[in-house]
Amino acid sequence: MKHAAAPRGTFDVLPSQAGRWQALERTVDDVCGRFGYREIRTPVFESTEVFVRTIGAGTDIVDKEMYTFSDRAGRSITLRPELTAPVVRAVLEHNLLAELPLKLYYRGPIFRYERPQKGRYRQSHQWGVELFGVAGPEADAEVIALGMELVSAVGVTDHRLEINSMGCEWCRTEFRGALVAYLTNRAQELSATSRERLERNPLRILDSKDEGDRAILAHAPTIDSFWCETCRAHLAAVRELLDAMGIPSELNTRIVRGFDYYTCTVFEITSQALGAQNAICGGGRYDNLVKDMGGPPTPGVGLAMGIERLLLLVEAAQSTKLDGAARVDVAMVALEPEDMRALVPVMHALRRRGIGADMDYTRRKLEKQIKSAAESGARLAVIVGGDERVAGEATVQDLRTRERIRVKLADLGDAIADVLRENERSGAKTDGSVADGSQ
Repeated sequence: MKHAAAPRGTFDVLPSQAGRWQALERTVDDVCGRFGYREIRTPVFESTEVFVRTIGAGTDIVDKEMYTFSDRAGRSITLRPELTAPVVRAVLEHNLLAELPLKLYYRGPIFRYERPQKGRYRQSHQWGVELFGVAGPEADAEVIALGMELVSAVGVTDHRLEINSMGCEWCRTEFRGALVAYLTNRAQELSATSRERLERNPLRILDSKDEGDRAILAHAPTIDSFWCETCRAHLAAVRELLDAMGIPSELNTRIVRGFDYYTCTVFEITSQALGAQNAICGGGRYDNLVKDMGGPPTPGVGLAMGIERLLLLVEAAQSTKLDGAARVDVAMVALEPEDMRALVPVMHALRRRGIGADMDYTRRKLEKQIKSAAESGARLAVIVGGDERVAGEATVQDLRTRERIRVKLADLGDAIADVLRENERSGAKTDGSVADGSQ
């Protein structure tokens, strides 16, 4: 019988890959913590209305990409295609707006039915931040700076920040009228999808990937011609703050993002290293979203970044920033069943002291165990054979220098901690050799 395979558009994170994921997650925790953000976790599915009301009818996500189904009680449920709306739902449900500003971050899987491609899957993963309660440009600049800091923290240098403003309701109404007038005269040249959007949600046409649509849009009105003075000043202030922090930004008036809830500032962090689909991070301001979901008028701004695409970018940059995965420091080497039983409690005591320790329970030959331990990155091998066990001792071998000492089993924890501490102080480096396992 043929074994089952993962569904199309999904993947397994294998043990050989998990270290980089864990390192990235630790970096997200570190950066968000330094900026004063606290983690929130929400369910992977929500009431469908949470997304239809916020993302907007006429968007590709709502119309084509959501995984929606009826549960046993007939309720419409959707696997979350993004995380901002679920976070707002949780914030309102648990009255987290009682104290503002509110700074949150998240990470987890999202689900979209789309054609799988490099770095994009039907189940993918995002991390992101949301800042509620601050209407000023300082919030926009901080969220953008946090995203840029994370990208830099993982060693990616080939990236740039593009920024735009979707304006306020007045700006968008004026712009929408001009755009509809322009596109109506060219409606027959538009793709079928864009002709449908022209009736329901014309701003979504700006997000079209159709080459014919993009050629028409190249000469279409742009929103910067319709900004009111307040929106123009807000964007200028955001860019001035970014400049003051040493973060260059490029104005791109074609950025609209994929959701209807954005107002004023929108931005993307892009990289040419990933080809045509070059966005690795996006976000913006959403001052009406909380109110639209039944809460009090509350300004908000946030960003989201795809974890898979960021890891691809780290690989393309040949960055080693995420290579510091947790490893075993000490390999326990037993020659006989009695030796193993003597070492198990010692290994447990080391682990409780915060020292990584493991044992090859297969009791292969000594040389093979020593070689495997050295190749795994362990610094020390603790060897117990017949003579050592009888004497109540162990041989501790440095797998890089090949030096050996005999230590009483009762003193082993302190001795190993001392050796590892001394190695850390001296900054000893691996010479690439594999220690000889002979005694």
